[in-house]
Amino acid sequence: MSFTIRLHVDDDVLIARQQLIAGAVLPDEQVRVLGLVPPGHKIAIRDIAVGAPVRRYGQIIGFASQAIRCGEHVHVHNLAMGVFERGAADMACADARPTVGVDHAATFRGIVRPNGSVATRNYIGVLTSVNCSATVARAIADRFRRDIHPQELDGFPNIDGVVALTHGSGCAVDAEGEGLAILRRTLAGYALHANFAAVLVIGLGCETNQIERWVEVEGLTTGMNLQTFTIQDSGGTALAVERGVQAVRGLLERANAVERIPVSASHLVVGLQCGGSDGYSGITANPALGAAMDRLVRHGGTAILSETPEIYGAEHLLTRRAESQEIAEKLLQRIRWWEAYCDRMGADLNNNPSAGNKAGGLTTILEKSLGAVAKGGSTNLVEVVEYAQRVTRRGLVFMDTPGYDPVSATGQVAGGANLICFTTGRGSAYGCAPAPSMKLATNSALWRRQASDIDINCGNIADGDVTVDAMGEQIFQSILRVASGEKTKSELHGYGQNEFVPWSLGAVT
Repeated sequence: MSFTIRLHVDDDVLIARQQLIAGAVLPDEQVRVLGLVPPGHKIAIRDIAVGAPVRRYGQIIGFASQAIRCGEHVHVHNLAMGVFERGAADMACADARPTVGVDHAATFRGIVRPNGSVATRNYIGVLTSVNCSATVARAIADRFRRDIHPQELDGFPNIDGVVALTHGSGCAVDAEGEGLAILRRTLAGYALHANFAAVLVIGLGCETNQIERWVEVEGLTTGMNLQTFTIQDSGGTALAVERGVQAVRGLLERANAVERIPVSASHLVVGLQCGGSDGYSGITANPALGAAMDRLVRHGGTAILSETPEIYGAEHLLTRRAESQEIAEKLLQRIRWWEAYCDRMGADLNNNPSAGNKAGGLTTILEKSLGAVAKGGSTNLVEVVEYAQRVTRRGLVFMDTPGYDPVSATGQVAGGANLICFTTGRGSAYGCAPAPSMKLATNSALWRRQASDIDINCGNIADGDVTVDAMGEQIFQSILRVASGEKTKSELHGYGQNEFVPWSLGAVT
């Protein structure tokens, strides 16, 4: 096996498969290593002048901040961001091609709700209108924890659990502003989510995010499956907790009366995430997940790509695949919004990658984005939606979200994602109730070190044991099993309730 990986004939760098030592010769390239190069990091294969572009994946990932010699480690000390034209608008739709479907869609064992939506899990949810009601919501859900009060759910094997999803907002915000509108849209997406058999929504009573107004604005209907009350109207904390517990008990028999039946994979909506990325992410797990999503789309399903700051610099690869000029322009509008947002906040889009990303070999946001966008596969981009907006198109959809994983995935689930696939090179700890979250390792070292947290090892691609396409088929089959009820590692660990983080946008007053 080669010591390095070449990704494109035009690249100026190779990726180290293992620790490279000064003086070693890379036989495939006849390059002598100058200094230490950690695994997953880049090594120059030619001399690069100061100011010259540096390419990986055949794309520009930055510019040499100092002269780089052939054989040197290429990273933050000699590679920096720069402004250049990527042709995102001029070449829009250039690579769009009709998607060829399959004759017989794959199936999974899903739960069909009365409205025709299909669930991959069967929870009862306890949501909050405001941070002030978080303690009550958690106390209600804790009364139904199988590890503390197993008797509460005895006899209800078809219920996956009772979960409290709380947040830190809902008051001291503009009642007519964008921030509250996003929170309301997010809560509504969860209240209507197929993976919830029923939902309680609990408020304090005096908050800005009034429950009655939320129900009206979002066009919701309260009843048996969507119950609401406030702490103040219930007579305080203890009485509110008891009211909630009794409400849940009244829902158990009905929520348990479901069965899993074979349904088309077209009912799957998969949110795509990457966190704790490293230099292997764009080589192994991300393109393998993309291959799985190509399969899902051909079977009539939906993939949601997100994290707008983490496709920055690679947006031209998506606009080229846009189904129409209008869809391409929607994506570019969101890019421009983020550029203006960062200017307004005194921030820099290149403050992403994180410290862990850089330790794993990623240098600039351009490099990270080119790897991250591979999760979306190769099919047409059929729609661009805003944060937590309901996804109604089937195929590859882009949702505008921050790059912070909990916030991003929260928006995807609110938009209808009934399963999350999460690639990681450093070992992220994450779950996403009510949607199961699958973890994919980018490298075999992580798999060996943290196998109790990871569902699939994609490091075999870098090891030379399997192709990207073959791994994509493995991921697709695993998605079908998880959607049918097989528990993921994050579910077994109990992750999911603390990772509900709606995007907090707007002034707090």
